[in-house]
Amino acid sequence: MMATLGDPRNTIEVLNKYNFVFQKKFGQNFLIDTSVLEKIIRSSEITKEDFVLEIGPGIGTMTQYLAENSRQVMAVEIDKTLIPILKDTLSEYDNVSILNQDILKVDIKQLVEEKNQGRPIKVVANLPYYITTPIIMGLFESKVPIDSITVMVQKEVAQRMQSGPGTKDYGALSLAVQFYSSPYIVANVPPNCFIPRPKVGSAVIRLKKHIEPVVQVEDEKLLFKIIRASFNQRRKTLINGLNNSPEITMEKNQIMECMKELGLSENIRGEALTLEEFAKLSNRMSNKQNI
Repeated sequence: MMATLGDPRNTIEVLNKYNFVFQKKFGQNFLIDTSVLEKIIRSSEITKEDFVLEIGPGIGTMTQYLAENSRQVMAVEIDKTLIPILKDTLSEYDNVSILNQDILKVDIKQLVEEKNQGRPIKVVANLPYYITTPIIMGLFESKVPIDSITVMVQKEVAQRMQSGPGTKDYGALSLAVQFYSSPYIVANVPPNCFIPRPKVGSAVIRLKKHIEPVVQVEDEKLLFKIIRASFNQRRKTLINGLNNSPEITMEKNQIMECMKELGLSENIRGEALTLEEFAKLSNRMSNKQNI
């Protein structure tokens, strides 16, 4: 029987057996706390019907739990030195496939088509913090059929994803995540739950994908251009942020007109607008551009 890797002693034993050296460039921090692992599995609501995509399995700590609770797991690991370790630690599971690849280069849509007949998948990951946002946004923007994403991220990033208007953490990431999903912080995870210990606190956040869009948008690309421009110069008013952006081609007086029509003050800042207000502004500007 393969030892549970959530136990630090077993993790250290595996690392020593393979003389594994942590790679800073991959942001490797392995989870060594069974209660956190159980929380992740519970909150991700995985069933025996589910196909799970795991990003960054490491030595297979969470993969073991996922394999026991799901129908099939595809674990994508960028570090080739971890592949023999994964083949060892996961040898007892016939429902796990390992792919040695950079997740940002994987055609996940095709993978889901082949492995899950295009049905929604669940994504679970202990993400390297330096590429958290590109991975999450890549999954959403590529229109991969996803039910939910349950990820370990830097605590600050989780707070930003969940923040609302008027708070210091609210920004382009909050709006982008909330456009596609409902974020919910499941647990805060201190540094001592990892080997090696990261310098920052972590959090598990679950992003439940919206079945129907929460806002109606005529031009999604324009919406995100407006959002980015609004927060690029956070201290500036919304009108100045939009006017200074190379991505927004509309004249200042036209932008002002759109804002007035929506009852938005010319002194308002982007951080005060809700997702719905951004959507309305985007639609108004889109219509004006097309007249």
